[in-house]
Formats: sequence, structure tokens, C-alpha cells
Amino acid sequence: MMIEARNIASTVRITGRTILKTRQRSLLHIAICVVVAPFLLRAQEIRPVSPVGQAAANGSLLLSEVVANLVARNAERAKALESYTGHRIYQLDYHGFPGNLQSQMIVKIVYRAPSTKKFTIISESGSKLLINRVLHKLLESEEEALKANNRQESALNEINYDFTLIGVERTAERSCYVLAVRPKINNKFLYRGTIWVDATDFAVRRIEAEPAKNPSFWTKKSQVVQTYAKAGRFWMPSNNHTTTTVRFGGKAVLNIDYDDYALSESHFVAADTQ
Repeated sequence: MMIEARNIASTVRITGRTILKTRQRSLLHIAICVVVAPFLLRAQEIRPVSPVGQAAANGSLLLSEVVANLVARNAERAKALESYTGHRIYQLDYHGFPGNLQSQMIVKIVYRAPSTKKFTIISESGSKLLINRVLHKLLESEEEALKANNRQESALNEINYDFTLIGVERTAERSCYVLAVRPKINNKFLYRGTIWVDATDFAVRRIEAEPAKNPSFWTKKSQVVQTYAKAGRFWMPSNNHTTTTVRFGGKAVLNIDYDDYALSESHFVAADTQ
């Protein structure tokens, strides 16, 4: 009986460790997936406003013209922003086996063109497992996305995507071209879904998409909604909401709020627009 009891106890300990490791692996795979969401639109962070013709503003351009304007404006915007600072609030909620977990992280960001981002963590609370294995991984992957080869491979252009014009949405204030985008290759920084392109600024104002490449067997589906708002002459990320469904049950919901932007425009670009 004593030997049997020891064997049972040993089995329970081993099973417990196995479950914990499985959960940690699952959460790490969730991290890999939600990492994609904030950075699949890296090239869309920079959006100065400049005037266009009345036809474009009314939403009457052809698909080829919309895409050409979007790509051209992106090239201009890549030169326009010298630096910016801001704050983000990350909120991650996991519901599933073996229980529910929550975490929050507040971060200050300093960006300097063309490819430097410095993150300062102001505060953290909640599950250490989510903070260390998910939220910190988000910051690491954003730095990875800034590398030159990743910027090229994730750019929103006809090299990386096929575009289809769905229609035009008009409001009293502004019009948007609604485009379906389909990646030409399976890259973790690309996505498939729908984008809303401002008909005046040719800046992406909203995205509803999923990653082009499923990062893990553990990830069943991930849905991303990203919105942008004007900060001075620029359009900047305002919110990211990513819902990830985990295979065999469970769901992770990531929400990122962006605010307190302070932007500095390139002196050369500013001089050209005066």
C-alpha cells in the first residue's frame, strides 16, 4: 500500500508538471499569435495629411488608382515622421484550461526614424505568466518587425498583397475605399482581411483581418481589429483588439489602447509642405 501510495503521488506530481508545461506552451503559442496583431500594420503608423483631387475624395477612383495612391503615400510617409512618443495600455484576458488569467501592462514608447523603438514599462499587474510569456514577447516582436528585411516583406503593396475593391463607404465627414487584401506569401507579419482606406489621405483607417500564417497548431483562429485616429497631421494607431481561439478550448483577448502622442516631423518634409 505504501509503495502504491508513493507511485500515485509521484504520478500526480508528474501529471501536474506536464499540465503546467502544456499550459505554458499553449500560452506561449498564444503570445506568438497575438504578437502579429500590433505589428502587421507597422508601415501604416505614419500618415501625414495632404490634399488630393475631388474625384479621389468622392470615392470614384479605380482599384489600381487607389492602390497606387496608397503605395505612393506610404513612401512619402516613411520619410515624414522623425520621432514620436506615446503611451500604451495592454490588457490580456485568457479564459480556458485550467483557469482564467488576466494581466495589464502600461508602456511608454519612444520612436526614432527609421527603425528604433524604445519601450519603458511603467507598470505591470496580474498574471506573471501572461506578463513574462506574452506581453513582454509583444515588445520583443515589435522590435523584430522593424528590421529592414521585415519592413520590406510586410509593406502594404502589390508585391506582398492582392487587392480587391469591395466598395466605397461615404459619411457626412469623409469617404473610405473598402478593399479586400490577400497575402501572396505566408509571412507572420502579413494578414488577410479587409481594410478601409481614407479617400482623401489614402491612409488605412481600419483593418479587420487575421494573420496570413497560423503560428502554431495550438492556435485555431485569430481575429484582429485595428483602428487609427488623427494626431496632428498624422494618423496613428488608436486601438488594437485581437481575439485568439485556442485549439481544444480556451480564448485569449488582447486589447491595446494607444494615446498621449507627441510627434516630431522631419525638418525636410516640413519645409517642403510650407
